[in-house]
Amino acid sequence: MRAARIHGYGGPEVLRVDEIETPRPGPREVLIEVHAASVNPVDWKIRSGTHRAVIRYALPHTLGLDVSGVVVELGAEVTRFAVGDEVWSSPSHHGQGTYAEYVAIDERAVARKPARLSHGEAASIPLVGLTGWAALVSAARVEEGERVLVQAGSGGVGSFSIQLAAHLGARVATTCSARNVELVKRLGAEVVVDYTAEKFEEALTGYDVVLDTLGGEHRRRALGVLRAGGRLPTVVTDIPHNVSRFGPALGVGVALTRLYSFIAWTRLRHGVRVSVVMRPTDGEQLARIGELVERRAIEPVIDRVFPLADIAEAHRYSQTGRARGKIVIAVR
Repeated sequence: MRAARIHGYGGPEVLRVDEIETPRPGPREVLIEVHAASVNPVDWKIRSGTHRAVIRYALPHTLGLDVSGVVVELGAEVTRFAVGDEVWSSPSHHGQGTYAEYVAIDERAVARKPARLSHGEAASIPLVGLTGWAALVSAARVEEGERVLVQAGSGGVGSFSIQLAAHLGARVATTCSARNVELVKRLGAEVVVDYTAEKFEEALTGYDVVLDTLGGEHRRRALGVLRAGGRLPTVVTDIPHNVSRFGPALGVGVALTRLYSFIAWTRLRHGVRVSVVMRPTDGEQLARIGELVERRAIEPVIDRVFPLADIAEAHRYSQTGRARGKIVIAVR
């Protein structure tokens, strides 16, 4: 099969499409014929080497944390799926490898694909959907009528989370550039702050929840938006920035020390609860997201589609930070 692999850490040029052996599913795994995958910022952060102090992969290594496709083989202990099922998934970091024609994934991380979506549309949702759900539902427990700020609303996590927060009955604000204002309003944002023209902490106040998708100074500035007792789920740890500055081992230590010091200080000084959100690899949660998709509460937001052969170009485009929603990789 074809698979896009990194042969070393570095820029997009380290990605290469190779012919390799098709994996065989383990006892609890399903083998998925991949129709589409997608690019997430974590993919190129792993590719660049900024995560290698946290998790080290044997090289060459196949990237990819989103997939939509068809089950073609079952492990001996699989009970939830049958050959021919159309499925989607966001596998664990240890089980990634969706930039390929086939991938074996634990059945517990897999759900049936929403029937109304194409494979390309479906592949754009799992990772950002599970991340947004973990932040707004599991961590922040957003309630109807609350005011929620979603940072970077035109990005992958942001575009999903605006829709989810609106579905939960929240009044949603977001930040984006002027060119994306109509997009985020269509997704459900009532208030939009153009970050190129004004500071969000000066435009907004008294919010119940801020979803931090940017980290760094943006996380600190969010305190000016939140009411006392507010919640600040963060989906970034600033590890890549600190690794680039201090090196792999020291950079991780600095990032985590700063983050957890911020959490303690924020709780004591501002009465704000900060939650570090880790994306679950949970097929049951993904199935619940699929129900919202079928009810049209959630729509996919796709910027561009690249063929697998152009995976390096897809990474280059993702790194510009200008993608609206997701970048999809068409495998078949």
